[in-house]
Amino acid sequence: MSAQAKFNRDEVIEKAKNLYWEKGYHATSMRNLQDVVDMRPGSIYAAFGNKDSLFTEALNRYAEQGAANLANCIAQEETVLAGLQRFIRSVTICSKGCAPSGICMVVKTIGELTQNDSPELLTHATSILKQVEASFVNTFELAIDHGEISCNQDPAELARYFQIQLIGLRTYAQVSPDTEAIERYIDTMFRHFL
Repeated sequence: MSAQAKFNRDEVIEKAKNLYWEKGYHATSMRNLQDVVDMRPGSIYAAFGNKDSLFTEALNRYAEQGAANLANCIAQEETVLAGLQRFIRSVTICSKGCAPSGICMVVKTIGELTQNDSPELLTHATSILKQVEASFVNTFELAIDHGEISCNQDPAELARYFQIQLIGLRTYAQVSPDTEAIERYIDTMFRHFL
């Protein structure tokens, strides 16, 4: 009979995700991980392989949660665009103060890593960002199909614009206490889609 793990894998990944998101990949030491997930380094290596593998699982968890949040926001609204507005508010305004960082973990990772120090992790993070963009393309295609946006609009261009604005707004919200300004910028952004 094989030995059962004495830890909750999902809980460890969630805690590691929050730590990596807050500190970044390079600033997170094995000692930090050990303290946060309450496991010895040998147990972390046995369960996850290495720091990179645990980071990859944490980044995947972040992406899965973001995709679920987007789907949930769209499902809660009567229109696709209203769902997108709910989503952008949830990640820029509503999560302020409760998320480990206001900046997107994927974007933070891409900004931190280089092809020289962590090419595999950088490639993985870039791949996730492309998947997010693809989900925004699908969302804008749905909005066009529902007649919320002119069929003359290019959903891929709208998705890129949305993603760029979202990244910028999250960064701005990280340093600005002016929620009213952020709301205005979101409203201005959505006028672009009509």
